[in-house]
Amino acid sequence: MATKIGINGFGRIGRNVFKLLVKHPEFEVVAINDLTDAKTLAHLLKYDSVFGVYDADVKATDSSIIVNGVEVKVTAEKDPSKLNWGEKGVEMVLESTGKFSSREQCMLHVQAGAKKVLLSVPPKDEVDAIIVMGVNDDTLKPTDQIVSNASCTTNCLAPL
Repeated sequence: MATKIGINGFGRIGRNVFKLLVKHPEFEVVAINDLTDAKTLAHLLKYDSVFGVYDADVKATDSSIIVNGVEVKVTAEKDPSKLNWGEKGVEMVLESTGKFSSREQCMLHVQAGAKKVLLSVPPKDEVDAIIVMGVNDDTLKPTDQIVSNASCTTNCLAPL
């Protein structure tokens, strides 16, 4: 059964992680939260000024994005504690707004029903783990609830 993912913040990072996740059947993106409307988000997903045109059938309704026939609900909620991730079956949230980077702020997603939060930026304070793939990913524990993947710069330099 696929791990159900929610994405909070559908900017460059959120969209590119989405594109990666849809290629892997072990993950299912079930909800996206962003303050921009679904039709604009679908357009930004399809047409990227750096990566070009996304090779997928992308459509939108007033409340969802449909990619290759799979519908993903879209909300525009400013307060993460009101996202009702649990009702959507979300197990893990990608927090990629850049706005919520403290443990307390990430825990709002847990209060809304998510089990785990992956933070796309360096944390403002202590989290359960800061993981850089290929460097210390072997230290990730199943009990880690709030995890940061460090910074873009760190991830770019790690392979060197």
